[in-house]
Amino acid sequence: MNTTKAGKLICVGTGLRMAGQMTPLALSYIKTADIVVGAIPNNFARKWLQEIAKEYTCLLGYYQDCDVDGKDRRDTYRRMADTVLTEVRAGKTVCAAFYGHPGIFACIAHLAIQDARAEGYSAEMLPGISTEDCLVADLGLDPGRTGMQSMETTQFMIYERHIDPSALLILWQPYLAGELTLKRFETSPAKLQVLVDKLARDYPREHTVILYEAATTPFEVPRMESLKLCDLPHAVLNGITTLVIPAASPLKPDATVLAQLAA
Repeated sequence: MNTTKAGKLICVGTGLRMAGQMTPLALSYIKTADIVVGAIPNNFARKWLQEIAKEYTCLLGYYQDCDVDGKDRRDTYRRMADTVLTEVRAGKTVCAAFYGHPGIFACIAHLAIQDARAEGYSAEMLPGISTEDCLVADLGLDPGRTGMQSMETTQFMIYERHIDPSALLILWQPYLAGELTLKRFETSPAKLQVLVDKLARDYPREHTVILYEAATTPFEVPRMESLKLCDLPHAVLNGITTLVIPAASPLKPDATVLAQLAA
């Protein structure tokens, strides 16, 4: 017997540069859902979604919560997810649209899907083109060549992570480096220096790193700014900046394993 309730949730990604980066399936759900709940920062993309959706609710205004002194941004994300769930509980087919990939640095989608399924509603996530996809294409990097490590910047800073300098390292959200209060959207040169000092355990301070920002409209070009690791504390970091650290040393053969394989 099917016990799934009437409401349904589909979380989709619109890609970074929405024109040409949205899958046909995601577009179909946006057009046919009873309501689209969106967190799309680009004005042109947001207006386009409003035009093709039957009904549209924008979540961006919730970020004003973060301007309230002492407000934890996790509470804001929780309120966004609850807004999505309210529509699902009303028995609607809800399409929650997020720029990029809905599951990459988008905890709202994960919260909403988890809660919807726990309450007996159908919920799924469709992939979208993410910053990582654009980064690989724009910078001409092949993660399969040296391997790739990927983690959030503050997580890397505050936990004991074992970095392999012979592999590509991607650090997400460096503009929040060392921000532990979850109440502000910024870092500081002093905190970035702490990041540099930790990275310097595995990389030369003169090692070239890249600040990457994907283009979000057909009129933009991606930011691909090379600089020395030691100069990072004085660099301009935006909300969409990603720190890319190419391999600093060659791959070292494991003689023991090679001997075992040869045997």
